[in-house]
Amino acid sequence: MLLTALYCLLWTFQTSAGHFPRACTSSKNLMEKECCPPWEGDGSPCGQLSSRGSCQDIILSKAPLGPQFPFSGVDDRESWPSVFYNRTCQCFGNFMGFNCGNCKFGFWGPTCTERRLLVRKNIFDLSVPEKNKFLAYLTLAKHTTSPDYVIPTGTYGQMNNGSTPLFNDINVYDLFVWMHYYVSRDALLGDSEIWRDIDFAHEAPGFLPWHRLFLLLWEKEIQKLTRDENFTIPYWDWRDAENCDVCTDEYMGGRNPANPNLLSPASFFSSWQVICSQLEEYNSRHALCNGTSEGPILRNPGNHDKARTPRLPSSADVEFCLSLTQYESGSMDKAANFSFRNTLEGFASPLTGIADASQSSMHNALHIYMNGTMSQVPGSANDPIFLLHHAFVDSIFEQWLRRHHPLQEVYPEANAPIGHNRESYMVPFIPLYRNGDFFISSRDLGYDYSYLQDSGPDSSQDYIKPYLEQASQIWPWLIGAAVVGSVLTAVLGGLTSLLCHRKRKQLPEEKQPLLMDKEDHHSLLYQSQL
Repeated sequence: MLLTALYCLLWTFQTSAGHFPRACTSSKNLMEKECCPPWEGDGSPCGQLSSRGSCQDIILSKAPLGPQFPFSGVDDRESWPSVFYNRTCQCFGNFMGFNCGNCKFGFWGPTCTERRLLVRKNIFDLSVPEKNKFLAYLTLAKHTTSPDYVIPTGTYGQMNNGSTPLFNDINVYDLFVWMHYYVSRDALLGDSEIWRDIDFAHEAPGFLPWHRLFLLLWEKEIQKLTRDENFTIPYWDWRDAENCDVCTDEYMGGRNPANPNLLSPASFFSSWQVICSQLEEYNSRHALCNGTSEGPILRNPGNHDKARTPRLPSSADVEFCLSLTQYESGSMDKAANFSFRNTLEGFASPLTGIADASQSSMHNALHIYMNGTMSQVPGSANDPIFLLHHAFVDSIFEQWLRRHHPLQEVYPEANAPIGHNRESYMVPFIPLYRNGDFFISSRDLGYDYSYLQDSGPDSSQDYIKPYLEQASQIWPWLIGAAVVGSVLTAVLGGLTSLLCHRKRKQLPEEKQPLLMDKEDHHSLLYQSQL
């Protein structure tokens, strides 16, 4: 009853953000390749009259790419978003959005000057009202059509280079499912050929920044949709888990007793329909997913290929990942060794850091373990467990950033697989975001994790370690300065004492103080201690 009441209460609020802005999908926009919609606050493109932004040419990175995709000019996602647009809103200051109508992550208020830090909690630490609210928000997003965004149902070529727009409406939740499909789908080459070794969000350096942005945008959409600015995505801490403890009707849906591949009828997720799950069919037709319903969520946790994924990740596995000092290495793909990214993603062993094509561990292990909708990359976001899982993966990324304090230059500038260089714009987001923009602490983006807020001795030591190392390099100079300072202090102190003694002798006896005031005494003690 409570979930129903919350759902009905929130039904009236509709908004969204994600991929192709509805305001930029006319034939005029596509043929002129311009996406600079007016901001409703002043009616000017990009809110230019209010100094929020302006319509500008897109400057693309010219850094060389890796050899994994040996084609050019055959995929709409290349040099994103230049196939569709070469002019978009470039926002100023703390403003953000396809029309500069929003605030950057971590900023709030009408002028985007207020800073706030939100905290993502363990789903098992949510109160009953908080948990019910989260489930109601998911249902609302699944049943609310996005007023701001649509999805393309054909390639730019199939749209006759923009003269025949092909777009469909989509609900807020499925908008993000579609984005995850679109970024990871196979490339459609000419003559019905398919190229599978391509992914703009996985198997390469952009895996962690891309999913960090994905979660931030999803979180922001729910905040706007529900007008709940304090909403955050909960995470599922799966370290050392022996089974799927979120797979209950109280949380993300239990097992259907009549069919172990389906969700329990007692879970309202059992009525959800998935989209974008039939990749081979789209490939055979050289078509894109159009958002049509394709059946219920499938999930049979634990009945997976145990030879590939013998167990769920352990605390020791996570700690080994965190100990790796290189973010990326070698070919910067799923064959990379001793790469924190590749090990956390699950293509390298969490025992050795060596790439192993026969095993799926860490992040990948959870997808395989779920044995259903979650196990196929393009459509995996259909299962809402995806959000909880990736929130925890993001928290491990955050731990690594805090432990090693990498400069942004640590993220590869060039020679990464297509779409993954530091200055590459991330597919398929409009407004535009670069991979390197999210290679920073979550606190700089306005959020934290509850279990990372407890600063134990180790985390404090990790935080000050770089400063201690710098201090150790200049300690001789510090000691020398201290010695010189002590000598000067002693000399000046002696001169001051002598002058004061002479002056005090010249005062009449009745004008000399008998006792010092309390404040003077405390001041003297304080200075002595310093």
